[in-house]
Amino acid sequence: MRASSDRDVFVIVRAFNEAPTLAGVLEDLLGAGYSVVVVDDGSSDATPQAARAFPVLYVRHPINLGPGAALQTGLTAALRAGARYIVTFDADGQHALADIPHCLAPLRAGEADFASGSRFLRRQDRRRVPLGRRLLLLGAVAVNGLLTGCWLSDAHNGLRALTREAAERIRLREPTFAYASELLAEIRRHGLRLVEVPATVTYTKRSLAKGQRSWNAINVVLDYLAGKVLR
Repeated sequence: MRASSDRDVFVIVRAFNEAPTLAGVLEDLLGAGYSVVVVDDGSSDATPQAARAFPVLYVRHPINLGPGAALQTGLTAALRAGARYIVTFDADGQHALADIPHCLAPLRAGEADFASGSRFLRRQDRRRVPLGRRLLLLGAVAVNGLLTGCWLSDAHNGLRALTREAAERIRLREPTFAYASELLAEIRRHGLRLVEVPATVTYTKRSLAKGQRSWNAINVVLDYLAGKVLR
């Protein structure tokens, strides 16, 4: 059940060429009473027009910087706007609106600082994951665990929730998909309490086509390790 007022919840929607699905996602989020931050990561399609048609906080990168950079921009914007809780939600329509309250519940109860959605905690959610994507995600879980010491059941779920205090501590410097490992490292470095909550992911041909490929996992590891060395 949602809280009676969710105006203190800001949902970050990162968008890179998401014009076909963005309007539907924003309509659902705003209809549920959430405040929304759209980070347009240098889109070349009609994403700006789709976002500006709604009463959202719209931030645009002039060029595509990557998902990690877009997330940090969104966190900064949400904090400046006065967010008490922050949720990340993909722009391609694969997440379920009904899962947001479940992510927020342990935060509002003071039981956690950060909640991460997982498509591997419930049988019905696991069955939705195509075999190839499932194997890729299992590999990503191992990579993240070995690199950060933080072991999750789902390594790259875009549905997350965190408190304002947690967001103020996290600083992401990895612009690529390596941000997912850096995020876990930041959580562990600051001693933030992390929980996983069940989350449903609905796959479409479009979401599968734009997802990570198995070979890109090598680049993610190299990006993360290079960032550690350079810092």
